[in-house]
Amino acid sequence: MNEENLSPREYEVIQLISWEYSTIEIAQQLFLSPETIKSHRKNIIKKLNVKNSAGIVRRAFELDLISVQEKI
Repeated sequence: MNEENLSPREYEVIQLISWEYSTIEIAQQLFLSPETIKSHRKNIIKKLNVKNSAGIVRRAFELDLISVQEKI
C-alpha cells in the first residue's frame, strides 16, 4: 500500500493529526466515532508504512500531503 491509496477521509484525518488533535477531537470534528478514527489511523499507518502518529506527520510532509498552515 502507499499514499496513492489514501481516501479523502484519510487525508482529512492526517491533517487533523498534524494539527495535534486527539482521537476524540478528530471524531467530534468529523462527526465520527473514536473507533472509526482509530481504524482510519491504523489504515494510514499501514499505507504510509510508518509506526505511529509522528511517523504519519513526517511522511505526510515528505510526500507534500500536508503543509504548514493555520487551523481552519
